[in-house]
Amino acid sequence: MKDLQALVRDNIWKLAPYSSARNEYSGHDAHVFLDANENPYNKPFNRYPDPLQLKLKEELSKVKLVAVENIFLGNGSDEAIDLVYRVFCQPRRDNVVAIEPTYGMYKVCADINDTEYRPVLLDENYQLNADKLLAACDANTKVIWLCTPNNPSGNNLQHEEIEKLLTNFDGIVVVDEAYSDFSTADLFRSKLDSFPNIIVLNTMSKAWGCAAIRLGMAFASKEIIELFNKVKYPYNVNLLSQQQALESLKHREDVEKWVTLLLQERRHLMKAFTDLPICEQVYPSDANFFLAKMTDAQAVYDYLVNKGIIVRNRTRVQLCKNCLRVTVGTKGENTELLSALRQYKS
Repeated sequence: MKDLQALVRDNIWKLAPYSSARNEYSGHDAHVFLDANENPYNKPFNRYPDPLQLKLKEELSKVKLVAVENIFLGNGSDEAIDLVYRVFCQPRRDNVVAIEPTYGMYKVCADINDTEYRPVLLDENYQLNADKLLAACDANTKVIWLCTPNNPSGNNLQHEEIEKLLTNFDGIVVVDEAYSDFSTADLFRSKLDSFPNIIVLNTMSKAWGCAAIRLGMAFASKEIIELFNKVKYPYNVNLLSQQQALESLKHREDVEKWVTLLLQERRHLMKAFTDLPICEQVYPSDANFFLAKMTDAQAVYDYLVNKGIIVRNRTRVQLCKNCLRVTVGTKGENTELLSALRQYKS
């Protein structure tokens, strides 16, 4: 890895961050707050939330087995994705490399931040080739984007190829593990000490069933986390989101039960899809969704919409022609989907 200062945008390295009122008295007990121009009435919503979410990070640390100093919390994983560009990529000069197909926000954020985005196609089994990604890099490549299990393909990427990138690329490698709770693969967030150039993303939106609270996570070296905290907006995670996340973390047994049920339903749903005359192939999945190649994805999608059933049509995505991405629902929802598909007439 290059020296961190050489990777970070010069203006960001020199940036004097905004100092919020709640940060300035850190380490002291206080009960009268006359520092932040808040209304003293309507507690607890009159007060700004903890800008660094320390109580929540302490509880997450116990669950994720990552030190508090290595955790960043944001408004969904999308905030962390955007921060990667804002911290490391000089607009109109630097570039990033990413697997293709993958989560679309990596490219959207590249476009917003005026950064060249270089996609490298996966193979026919949706696996990456580290050498091909490295060949797409040049002196101005700051970041490589990976997602495992990948979206929309659903499969785990080969760990050996990811580690090859981490070892041979001197910039930042982002590994998005949003769907890792549905997989048995080793977690890259457990390897922060081995790879100082890694940023691992995670979320409360998937297995934890908390998409509405918009809480994303990034795990990285203390130095990278400090840079994220330097650039983020002061109160980026609101009080309600922090409170609900803390409440959810008290019920890990519910999450384990949900994951078990969803994996059972995934097996049933994927098997049923293989028996449909209108389905040509079901791809392996390590997530709470799967990719299915249909005879005519657009027609099937339109038919399901008219039935009030919404899946994701991925036919315009590279390597996904005539593919639908199907999220695993409840037993009742899955039964309704299959019933509709069995009645479909081309």
